Order: sequence, then structure tokens, then C-alpha cells
Amino acid sequence: MKQSRTWWKEGIVYQIYPRSFQDTTGNGVGDIQGIVKRLDYIKRLGIDIIWLCPVYQSPNDDNGYDISDYQNIMDEFGTMADFDELLEEMHRRDLKLVMDLVVNHTSDEHKWFQESRKSRDNPYRDYYHWWPAENGKPPKRFSYFDVDGNAWKYDEPTDSYYLHYFSVKQPDLKWENPKVRQEIYDMMHFWFKKGVDGFRMDVIPFISKDTSYPELPDEYNGNFIPFYANGPKLHEYLHEMNKEVLSKYDIMTVGETPGVDRDQALLFVDEDREELNMFFHFELMSLDRDGDEVFWMRKDPWKLSEFKKIHSDWDETFAKKGWGSMFLSNHDNPRTVSRWGNDSPEHWYNSATMLHTFLLTMKGTPYFYYGDEIGMTNIRFDNIDDYQDINTLNRYELLKQQGINTETFIANEKDASRDNGRTPMQWDASENAGFSKKKPWLKVHPNHKDGLNVAEQEKDKSSVLNYFKKMVQIRKTHLGLVYGNYQLLVKYSEEVYAYTRSMDSENYLVLLSFSEQKAVIQLTDFMGKEMKLLISNDTNSALKDNANFELKPYQACVYKVD
Repeated sequence: MKQSRTWWKEGIVYQIYPRSFQDTTGNGVGDIQGIVKRLDYIKRLGIDIIWLCPVYQSPNDDNGYDISDYQNIMDEFGTMADFDELLEEMHRRDLKLVMDLVVNHTSDEHKWFQESRKSRDNPYRDYYHWWPAENGKPPKRFSYFDVDGNAWKYDEPTDSYYLHYFSVKQPDLKWENPKVRQEIYDMMHFWFKKGVDGFRMDVIPFISKDTSYPELPDEYNGNFIPFYANGPKLHEYLHEMNKEVLSKYDIMTVGETPGVDRDQALLFVDEDREELNMFFHFELMSLDRDGDEVFWMRKDPWKLSEFKKIHSDWDETFAKKGWGSMFLSNHDNPRTVSRWGNDSPEHWYNSATMLHTFLLTMKGTPYFYYGDEIGMTNIRFDNIDDYQDINTLNRYELLKQQGINTETFIANEKDASRDNGRTPMQWDASENAGFSKKKPWLKVHPNHKDGLNVAEQEKDKSSVLNYFKKMVQIRKTHLGLVYGNYQLLVKYSEEVYAYTRSMDSENYLVLLSFSEQKAVIQLTDFMGKEMKLLISNDTNSALKDNANFELKPYQACVYKVD
């Protein structure tokens, strides 16, 4: 089925974590003016859309995902005038801005919650989920960021418990109250009328709750995440949001959807249902994790056949309806090349460029996280004192309380911690990597002095950065790589990911090595065909003779096939 052309399908997204992008005030924290300063750089990359992590007013318990005022800017980041300038300068460069919509919860310092906790008959009481203590302890709910993993927090002023799926400072909003929904819709209109071009919707499947708060049903086998993602009125609320707000603007929506599987996908993004444009699934992000332990790395290495199956299955899900998203990292995950490639000095370049090739030749809107374009890597802190992330710090504290050896935990965090993906952007080889003139809020990776920075890579025609730019242009000038059908080849190979993309008379072959060794494959279907190499991250074509292909470690090749 041929897809209708749309800007958010063809666009390439660049995610900015504002704390870590560019500091212009000298306080060690990135800010809005820092983004303004770097817009020409972003435009040169070939980026179309910037996804900006939260810049709203916040006490920063969870780095901005705990919002205390939805219609003001965090002091550390600047002012609303700075935001307006950013939006104007982006639009002047034909860049679109997608903001984070965090409406499953607020900060406990939001005026709504401050009022809600004052008394049981306060007008804002029903803006949040409360359980009266005289009814005993509420049924168990899991919290991502609570030291004890408990999502109910006792609050003395009204002798009640409030619900928080995340930090104790992030109480969950009660979407079942129509006044709450109207407040949220009004806030969304506020930003759309300013001219923002869309929302990335934080943990959006969690917004609907069963307000009888039952025990976790047996069918979930103790796993709260899919239970949270299957609230009774979720799709009613999303459809209402679309009707009341989204349908009135030419905008883009992408949901973050933990707990949503392929069987549920089209409930969110089938165009006829009028809910969202696309979402981020979590199947890939779980591939290298230990079962249901979200933040623990699995002991055995993940397999390429598993990686391929995930992407092939999701492509099939959206083959006739809906639209997918493609991403390998974000603010909640480690760095792309360290996680899915090989960041050793020997293989770093080919790994980083091969993964760029992958994202830009798959069907679905590609999302890149700041620094991916230069191949930034995990920092792998040795000491708990270097970590800033609430998730790492709380889990460390829990293990200490339980008397469990924390050395294993720190070893895990070197690969798993969210702080790996939050180190400051590496602009040049100077102190603090050109990010700030003062000590940054989070340590800079020392490899910025060894060529892993923008300034040096811009000067090198064969750098990771310049390969990224070339690959972006190939996608933009070959619509078959955007809309074409995908077909997996050599399904069970643990060394090579090979696939075709085809649309009308356009046909492409993509070969990607995920191996430290030389890899050889034969593709007899391509014997005698005209093969034009569009790009490779190695000086040599992989094609040898009679459709025999020999790939060097982590080599990538894209061929146009006639």
C-alpha cells in the first residue's frame, strides 16, 4: 500500500536535552539561547524537526519531567521571550519544533497539587488520585523512581495516600476528572497558538486508571507496565484530545508507549481512529535488558537475529496502516554506538556510521539524539558520586538499605544508566568541550579531546559527522527509502542485516555488518543486476562477483538496484 506523503513522515528528527546542549549563561547548565546559537549547525545536518525535552517551570526532581507550571519557562533555561525567539528563529530556517507533553503527572509543587493536598473537599482534590488512610493500605502499585518501588505515598495533612507512578514528587493526574482534561487541552492550545509544531507525549498510555484501584490482575503475572498501559478509557481520552485539540492544527504527535505491544499498535495510530500519528515502542529498548528488570542489562549478549526480528515485525505491523518511528537512543537510554554497535577505538567509526545508515534506510520517521551525529559514547562513571539521575541514585540507595553489594550495580550502570546519554554535547576539544565556561552540571566525556567533537569532525571529510550529513541527503533524495516496502533478507544471519526497500521502479539493497569479523554472504537474487553503490562507510564496495558480498567489520553499504 502506498503511503500518503506527509512532512512528519519525511522529516528527520533531532532530540535535544536542553540541560546538556549549550550553556550561554556560564552556570554549567544548557539553555534556550544555547539552542538558538546552534540552529545553523542543526540546519546544516539536514534536520527538519527538533524534539525539545521539557523546558517548562520545574523543580527538577526528574530533570524537567516534573512540571510545576505548564505555561512558563524554567528559570535555568531562560524566559518565555527566549522561547519565542527560538521558535521564530527555527521557523525562519524551516525547522519545526516538537515539545514534550508530560501530562500523566505533574510536580508536587504544581499549584493544582498544592491545593489538592490541603483538604479533602478542596476544589482541586479530584485533580489527583487519593486513597483515604481509613480504608487501610491501598492495593500495591509499582513506581519507577521510588526508593521502595511503591507508587502510593502517605500524605499527613489529609491522612491519605496519593498515587505516583514515578517519583514521589510526580503525583499522577486524574484524567477521569473532565476538568483536568480541559485544563490540559487549554494548555495544548496555548502552545499550538504560539506556533509549536507538535508534541512528543510522555508515557501517554498511563493516563487512564481504574479508579477502583483493584489488585493487579493475575493475567499480568506481576508486571505492572502493560497493566498501566491498558487503562479502561485510554483511547476515549486520546480520541477526545484529537477532536478537541490535535485535529485543529497541522502538527505531529508521537507517543511514548511503554507496555504497548504490536497487537495494540493500530489502536493508537490507525489514521481512521483519529488518535496519534506514531509512537515509540519499547521492544527494542528491552532487547538487552534482563527480563522485566527495566534497568538491568542481560547477562548474555543480544543477538542480531533478535534485533532484526523486532524491526521486521514492527514494519509488518505498519505495512498497510499507521506509521512507525525509528530510534536507537534517547534521554532515557545509553548512547547508540555503545549499545548497538562497538565503541572500541578499532570499530567505533564503522559502528557509528553503520547505525546511521540503518536508521536512515528503514521505513518510519528517524529520530536522532543530540551527539549521535558525531558518535558520542557512554561515559561509564566508576563512582556513584558522579551520577545525577534520580533513577540511578534511588536504586543505589535501595540496594544499600537492603545490604546488597553495590559494586555489581555500578558495573551495570556503566552500560545502563540514563546519565550515559546526558553528558554535555562535545562541540570542541577545549575544556568542558565548548559546552560551558564553568563546571558542567554533569561531567563531560574526556574523549572530546581525542577528535570526538564537532569542530574537528566538521573539518574531516570522512568523519562520522560528515557521513551522517551525506546519509541524510541520500534519504531525502530517494523517497523509496522513506515510503518503500521493506523486505528482510538472510533472516538468521548473526553477522549481517540485509534488506531491500522498493517503491514503484525504485529498488535498494542495504547491507549492514554487526560483526567484529569479516562477513561473507551470497544474494543470488541479485545476480546479473546493475548495482550502483550510493554510499559506504568503507572505501571498498562489498560486492565482489556473482552477487557475493564481503563486508568488513561493521561495514555499511547502500545500493540502488536496476
